[in-house]
Amino acid sequence: MKVRGRAWRFGDNVDTDAIIPARYLNTSDPQELAKHCMEDADAAFAAQVQPGDIIMAGKNFGSGSSREHAPLAIKAVGVACVIAAGFARIFYRNAFNIGLPILESPEASQGSEQGDVLEVDLDTGQIHNQTRGLTFRAHPIPPFMQELIRDGGLMGHIAAKIKKQV
Repeated sequence: MKVRGRAWRFGDNVDTDAIIPARYLNTSDPQELAKHCMEDADAAFAAQVQPGDIIMAGKNFGSGSSREHAPLAIKAVGVACVIAAGFARIFYRNAFNIGLPILESPEASQGSEQGDVLEVDLDTGQIHNQTRGLTFRAHPIPPFMQELIRDGGLMGHIAAKIKKQV
């Protein structure tokens, strides 16, 4: 599966409070969360991001609390995937649980700037920065995790498995 979009650049240690501020955790409605995605890191992000755009970040993206609201807000605002130098482990797992593809690539993170157009092959881990003419590698998403993404997350995956058994 390939995705293509503009890069939105964030730095190191973007925690879950920057992704979705705690003051909005009184809802789990994805569309409501999307309105406030990255609000404290970039107030214009939620209004300007386009479906298919890509978040680029430094190391330790998604650190902090283990709330699933953070990857849910990112997915609901239309971000196609997140590429970072590294992820907090609980965010990594929560992202796949809700069907948000993420890739670790320190090189792509360092070699891409805000507004660059990226094409990402989630099956192979190839990241092509079309603006700069550079290609980077990430570890490809394992087949089982690709199934989670394709099924819309863990709950969708379980539902698909049950449907096949019936």
